[in-house]
Amino acid sequence: GEESCIKEIETVVEAQFFNTQKFQIQGEERSNCSNEDFKEYVKKAKEHCKRGDVFQLVLSRQFQQKFKGDDFNVYRALRSINPSPYLFYFDYGSFKLMGSSPEAQIKINEGKAVINPIAGTFRRTGNMVEDIKLGKKLSEDKKETAEHVMLVDLARNDLSKHADNVEVEVFKEVQYFSHVIHLVSTVQGKIKGNPIKIVGDTFPAGTLSGAPKYKAMKLIDTYENQSRGFYGGAVGIIGLDGAVNLAIAIRSFVSKKNVLYYQAGAGIVIHSSEEGELQEVNNKLAALKKALILAEKV
Repeated sequence: GEESCIKEIETVVEAQFFNTQKFQIQGEERSNCSNEDFKEYVKKAKEHCKRGDVFQLVLSRQFQQKFKGDDFNVYRALRSINPSPYLFYFDYGSFKLMGSSPEAQIKINEGKAVINPIAGTFRRTGNMVEDIKLGKKLSEDKKETAEHVMLVDLARNDLSKHADNVEVEVFKEVQYFSHVIHLVSTVQGKIKGNPIKIVGDTFPAGTLSGAPKYKAMKLIDTYENQSRGFYGGAVGIIGLDGAVNLAIAIRSFVSKKNVLYYQAGAGIVIHSSEEGELQEVNNKLAALKKALILAEKV
């Protein structure tokens, strides 16, 4: 009965081992590729853009940081430093997934599907007056706008396979996050099929692959020297009524065997600069790296 189920849950909870040691970083941060390697990948991606293989290619790099102690403090710190629409912490026993994602993979509710492409990134200064000026500069930047338009078109194409009346409800809105400024649009349509089929056909997000999506993913497999794992996946809820609310797994950590893994990428187009795309990765990871420092003080 109900009482026996509660007893069973209590037994499981009491049997869990909870680490109460203070969180501490151990050793130096490592990456699966050097700064110079990444800049070389940017050059190669630009060559593919020039040849017309792709319009945009999103290449990423992973970082690893050893630690000891309670990694839940990392999530506490991240939640406070980088409040985002999607905050999550999952303990799967052998590993944990935690994050503060600003971007939805897809949302489906009452017959309407919505994708919010986020593309175009400037780093915040910490001064709101200056940040507003930067936001205006971002919205007028030709390279960032070109990147954004490509991904809005990709979202429209993805939704059009399974939705009618697809439209761009909001275009290139400047939004301010804790450490970066982004351009954000809203693409929506009325669904005409199985919601799960729509989720599958719009995955992965174009903002994590590039466009055209299939060719971009083939090139990602060529240049990135390991699988992405959780990065660029989806985290969220799929309801029995067909409602869907999924976040893209970015600005996130995986914790496994006392190592934290985190990753970010840059959308490379024909006018990209090697240094600029390297800095974009650093900007996107700024909140995560600050969370590690703060977690040692929690």
